[in-house]
Parts: sequence; structure tokens; C-alpha cells
Amino acid sequence: MKIKTGIGQDSHAFDSENNKPLVLGGIEFHHPQGLKGNSDADVILHSITNALSSVTGQNILGTKADELCQQGITDSTEYLKLALKDLGSWQIEHIAIAVECLVPKITPKMQALKSNIANLTNIEISDIGITATTGEGLSAFGKGKGIQVFTIITVSK
Repeated sequence: MKIKTGIGQDSHAFDSENNKPLVLGGIEFHHPQGLKGNSDADVILHSITNALSSVTGQNILGTKADELCQQGITDSTEYLKLALKDLGSWQIEHIAIAVECLVPKITPKMQALKSNIANLTNIEISDIGITATTGEGLSAFGKGKGIQVFTIITVSK
């Protein structure tokens, strides 16, 4: 068996000038502000997509995602689907996700996040770990100015 590990990161600031919803991990959160970005700015799905790109060497966010945005496709699940196609015969074994933000609180939607991500990536809920922290308010994310996410993904074949 061969194993690879990828890491992905994404961050977005809150957007006080736009009324778009806050979407994280494909789940809508009740929050007065969405995140700035050309797409839905789903930092969790973007971080997972970047982790997959780290494994495959095929960068999705950037040119490919920008092209989709120009076509009106702003749902980050579509970017994740492209990254998943690039995996080929590799199978996802585990996804570890670390979220840093002051708001919204992630814990109340933890199971919904895991369930949706498991469904999107075709793995078991038990193979997804999510942690959330404010980082003790040391960064802009911990001070409530946006959200940052790191993802580590393990794949095998």
C-alpha cells in the first residue's frame, strides 16, 4: 500500500458589504455576514480542495475555480468535485480539519459538517476530524475578522 498526505489552507475575511450567506463545509450558518470572495467563499471546502491539490499536484483553486466563477458557478462543492476527480485510484482514508475563528461557533454544527463532508468525499463520518479554536484571540481570525482553516488529508492506494 502506498500512502500520501496533503495539506491545504484557506482564509477569508467577513464581508460587511454583501448579503451572501455564511457557508462552511457546504452548510449554511446563521451569521450576519458571509465571507469575501468570488465564490461562496466556503473556507472549509476550499481548504479540503487545496489539500487534495497538494496530493495530486493539480491546482484547482485559482485558474480553474476562477473560470467556473466567471461562468456563474460559485458553489465550492463544484471545486471540490474537480479535485476529487484528480485523485484517480487514490482513496481518502482520513480528513483532519482545524478551524480558527471567533464567530460563528463551530461545535453546534460539527455533526452536520462531518456528515456533509463525508457525503461529498464518499468516506465515513468517523474518518473526519474537526477541531475549532479562537486561537486565544491572537490573530485576526480569533478576533472575529474572518475564518482560517487548515486541512490534512491522508490517501492510499
